[in-house]
Amino acid sequence: QVQLVESGGGLVQAGGSLRLSCAASGRTFSIYSMGWFRQAPGKEREFVAAISRSGSSTYYADSVKGRFTISRDNAKNTVYLQMNSLKDEDTAVYYCALTSTASLYSGPAYYSSGRSYDYWGQGTQVTVSS
Repeated sequence: QVQLVESGGGLVQAGGSLRLSCAASGRTFSIYSMGWFRQAPGKEREFVAAISRSGSSTYYADSVKGRFTISRDNAKNTVYLQMNSLKDEDTAVYYCALTSTASLYSGPAYYSSGRSYDYWGQGTQVTVSS
């Protein structure tokens, strides 16, 4: 079984930064692609960012492009989400997820769908205050 544990959430002022981390255990981390999703109160879960197993390919939702950066450290079994220039609308619970079926031909449509992911973390709250 895979365990994903997020950390790094908190309260931050608009315009500030946070870095989320997601530590994985239970499988060989480096062979799996990873993603970040978020869910705000009363809204559906939405895609934020994803990264391929090697880290050579990254994907972002339009709403965070240019402000968020996803990265990974396979030696530490960890994926990160650096969030800069935070806005009120970024307030949500952030979840990391692992997909075991991504291939070299998987593209944005694959990575942005929650159905592509097999394992999910418990989430970490990010609150942006104005």
